[in-house]
Amino acid sequence: MKTEVRVGSSTSIAALQSPSLLINNTTSQGASLTGALRGCLGSLDGACIEKLLLHCASALESNDVTLAQQVMWVLNNVASSVGDTNQRLTSWILRALISRSSRICPSVNSFNGGGGSNPSSSNTSTSTTTAERRLMTVTELAGYVDLIPWHRFGYCASNSAIFQAIQGCSKIHILDFSITHCMQWPTLIDALGKRPEGPPESLRVTVPSCRPLVPPLLNVSIEEVGLRLGNFSRFRDVPFEFNVIENSSSFELLLSQLNPTSLNLDDDEALVVNCQNWLRYLSDDEGSSNSARNTFLTMIRCLNPRIIVVVDEDSDLSSPSLSSRITTCFNYLWIPFDSLETFLPKDSNQRMEYEFDIGQKIENIIGFEGVQRIERLESGVTASQRMRNAGFLSSPFCEETVGEVKTLLDEHASGWGMKREEEMLVLTWKGHNSVFATAWVPNQTGLLLED
Repeated sequence: MKTEVRVGSSTSIAALQSPSLLINNTTSQGASLTGALRGCLGSLDGACIEKLLLHCASALESNDVTLAQQVMWVLNNVASSVGDTNQRLTSWILRALISRSSRICPSVNSFNGGGGSNPSSSNTSTSTTTAERRLMTVTELAGYVDLIPWHRFGYCASNSAIFQAIQGCSKIHILDFSITHCMQWPTLIDALGKRPEGPPESLRVTVPSCRPLVPPLLNVSIEEVGLRLGNFSRFRDVPFEFNVIENSSSFELLLSQLNPTSLNLDDDEALVVNCQNWLRYLSDDEGSSNSARNTFLTMIRCLNPRIIVVVDEDSDLSSPSLSSRITTCFNYLWIPFDSLETFLPKDSNQRMEYEFDIGQKIENIIGFEGVQRIERLESGVTASQRMRNAGFLSSPFCEETVGEVKTLLDEHASGWGMKREEEMLVLTWKGHNSVFATAWVPNQTGLLLED
C-alpha cells in the first residue's frame, strides 16, 4: 500500500509513480543519483534501498534540497507501513528524513513517507511521529516487554548476576536507572523470597524522580509503581522499601544526589547499581573525559557498589555523521521489525504500537542534532571500554546465568539466540547482535590509590 503524495506543479504524478522519469529529468545537481537509481529499478532490495537512503542523507548534509526531494519521492514508492521488514523500516527512516528536511524546506513536509505506523492512523502526517503516544497500564506494559526478549534478556541476565553477587547478604540496596518502570524487579524479589538461607532482612530500591521521555510510557506515577512492588514483596515475605531520589529532574540535580548521604546508604548493605538502556541518554561530548556519561560512571564508582550491570542495544548510533547513523539504523533496527513479523499479523495493535515506538527512536536518531538528539547509543564493545576506563573490572557471567538466559529464549521464536563475546552476553536474532549485557565491579586497586 502506497501513500498518496501531494507535490507541487513542477513534478508530475507520473514521475512519482515511475522512477525512470525522475532519472531522465535529473538535473546536473542530481547527476550522481542517476546511476544509483538505474541500478535499483526493478530490484529494490535492501542494498538498493540503503543506497537511496544514503543519497538522500548526502543531499541533506550538503543542503541540496532538490536532490533530497527527488530521492524521497522514489523512496516514498518503496516504503510501506504494512509491507515487508525493509519496507516498514524504510517508512520510518523516510519519515525521519522528511521531518529533518522540513526544517530546511517546509514544502518537503507535503508528503508523509509511506504512511507511517501510527496505531491511531494509517495515513498520518509526519509531525505525528513526535506526538506523545498513549500511556500504558501496568498490565499492558507487562505484555509489551514479553512480546520479544529485547528487554527480558537484560532482566534475566542482570537479575541472575545480581542474585549471585548478593548471596549471603542480609541487606540489599538497588539503585535502578532504567526506562521500563521497575518491571525487572518482581522476578528478583521472588527469587530472594525463595533463598535457601531465607529472604533478606531488607531490600531497598531507589530510583530517580524522572526518566527520559521515551517509550514505553506508563499511566501511573513512579510512587504507585513502588507501592505495587511493596505489595508484591509482602506476599513473598521480603521486607521492602521504595525510595525516589527527589530533586533529580535534571542530570545535574541527579549527580548532586549520588552520594552516600543523599542516598542514605548504610555501611552494612550490599549496593547494586542497575543500568538498563540508560547510559545512552547521558550526553557524551566526543573526546571529553568530563562528559555526562563519564561523570556519572565516576560517581557510581565512588559509591563502591558490590556490582553494576549495564545492558543496552548492541549498536553504535552516536556518530555525528547522518549517513553513518542511517546505515547503522538500516542494518540494525530491522531486527525488531523482522522478529515481530514472525508471530504477529500486520493488523496487530501490539505490533503497530511496538513499531511506532521504534519509529520514534528512528526519528530522534536521524531527524535531530545537538541536544535534541538524545538517542546516542554505543555498542557493547565501546561501552565495555568506557567501563574499564572508568575504573571497573568485568565480572563474567556464570554458567548458571547462561542457562537461565537460554531457558528464557526457549519461550520465544527460534530465531533468537545468545552468545558470549568477550565479557558480554549478547542476544542475537538470526545470528545478528541485538542487545548486550555486562556485569562489573569497582577496581579496588584504583579506589585505594585515589583514597
